[in-house]
Amino acid sequence: MEITALTMPPFNTTLIGVLKGVTAYYGLTHSDPLLFGASGHAFLINIHEQLCPSGPYCWKAAGFERLIGNLGLRRNDLGFFSPDSRPEDRNQVEAQLRAALDQGIPCALLNLENQLITGYDDAGFFTAQPWAPHMNFPPARLSFGAWPELGEQFHVNFYTFARCQAADLRTQVLDSLEYAVDLHRNPQQHSFPGYHIGPDAYACWKAAVSEHGASHGQWWNATVWWECRRMAAAYFTEIAGLIPAAAAPATALAHAYTEIADLLGQLRDKALPAADKIARLDRAAAVEAQAIELVAGLAAQLREMNA
Repeated sequence: MEITALTMPPFNTTLIGVLKGVTAYYGLTHSDPLLFGASGHAFLINIHEQLCPSGPYCWKAAGFERLIGNLGLRRNDLGFFSPDSRPEDRNQVEAQLRAALDQGIPCALLNLENQLITGYDDAGFFTAQPWAPHMNFPPARLSFGAWPELGEQFHVNFYTFARCQAADLRTQVLDSLEYAVDLHRNPQQHSFPGYHIGPDAYACWKAAVSEHGASHGQWWNATVWWECRRMAAAYFTEIAGLIPAAAAPATALAHAYTEIADLLGQLRDKALPAADKIARLDRAAAVEAQAIELVAGLAAQLREMNA
């Protein structure tokens, strides 16, 4: 069986690609900037101390889970699995996934990348490839039992996505802005050891550039966080149009996050000298620190309007 209406767009931020596919399947008409912004992902930046490409995937997602509830989705974690997982545990999660798919419930996995699971046959699951046909990664299926497509070393979580009651637009926006401020002011509450969020991420990135600035991880982190900041700018442009009372600060924030996106986008150039990378990181960190204060002010304004 296959849920043919469940498809995944080619975002670099594959978690939002999964959200886009699920919301479209459920008939929710959230724009791309709203998905990035109201989920809080547009404001995330997470950097490993060695600029590992795992930065976009290894962070504490409790705030994200709460915010996607505002968008009308509930993500259910079916558990973490590694090569040491018992065969009976693998069989159990496979049965859970098949049962969900049989009921028309979208499923997903995270192993290196986030992927939708769109159906199954007698031998395994069909898994969405966000960048096909340009790239044959991540794999297009997952065979039952041994999961050989994941390789000898894997760290995989499986999820189902259910509908729930969405919040009103102002609540979606306010909660996402408060999350953005919390990411910046309390970064350690959202990060795992070895990873750094918010202003700590910029400092960590600068410290790692000399040794790892020409690595794949440098390029991939710049690619994902560039996309997120670009969508943050578009999110504030939407807010300016949807909430007239917030138009002025939202427009200023759109300009600020556009500048941050441009700076991070330049870091995708592996050949850019380390000193130039550091200069761009310094500027991006400074602009973002100023922007967060404006975000906090806009959140306070919306909170008063809700009172």
